[in-house]
Amino acid sequence: MNHIAVIGAGTMGNGIAHVFAMNGYAVNLIDVSSDALTKALATIDRNLDRMVAKGVINEQEKGETLGRINTMTAIADGVRDRDLIVEAATENPELKRKIFTEMDTHAPDQAILATNTSSISITWIASATKRPDQVIGMHFMNPVPVMKLVEVIRGYATSSSVCDRIMDLSKRLGKIPVEVNDYPGFVSNRILMPMINEAIETLFEGVGGVEEIDQVMKLGMAHPMGPLQLADFIGLDVCLSILRVMHDGFGRPKYAPCPLLVNMVAAGKLGVKTGEGFYRYDRETKEKEVAPFFRK
Repeated sequence: MNHIAVIGAGTMGNGIAHVFAMNGYAVNLIDVSSDALTKALATIDRNLDRMVAKGVINEQEKGETLGRINTMTAIADGVRDRDLIVEAATENPELKRKIFTEMDTHAPDQAILATNTSSISITWIASATKRPDQVIGMHFMNPVPVMKLVEVIRGYATSSSVCDRIMDLSKRLGKIPVEVNDYPGFVSNRILMPMINEAIETLFEGVGGVEEIDQVMKLGMAHPMGPLQLADFIGLDVCLSILRVMHDGFGRPKYAPCPLLVNMVAAGKLGVKTGEGFYRYDRETKEKEVAPFFRK
């Protein structure tokens, strides 16, 4: 698998393209928005500059990495000669199925179709294709160039050979793949999201403030980032979407999203990407302070 396509040029998509290109793979980065593609290349360029500054790569390697990334706005053109296509679009079930139908139509018969979904059923996504045995979950962690884990999710029909190839490929990217089965939230978010949701419930019920809750988890449980700040970093809309997938999939009250989270998403307070969630973020200095709504 030498020729890769990545669909979606957002935070996850540009990070996945970055990692593949840095490891010698030719990448077609595809997005319907040319502006998103321009921003993605600028982000990759900045991240590579950081790696040069740290001595991880040199200027020549940076140039070679950027040279391996080709941007395109049409799925049909971008996937027709690819060995692996990784979908990294918004965490919207219907959008993902639509993309997979188009991928399946235009990709070579032998191509593996992967999704970076963080919670949506691989089996359900695969059912939109004529090759469910070649559909797999390849859930990278954010930020992709830094985080080692790749959660490799087998759908009901995913073949063992496809799973083995993706596990091996992940290792060649310098990642540590972990194989899991296809149930809502998989392993990572089935454990993480209820913790984040419980932290929001704890805030909602007035047990502690934003900073107090995060401090307890950082100092008491040795978490590098408190759950409320982590929710801001992930995106509160993404957290809500994942919780709803798990609530719908399992039908258990413990996965029901906290009303405070629902209200914050409705208000457009999505965390770092909008400048405010549980904290307010200064885009220039990158400093944070508790959002006005939660100040005592």
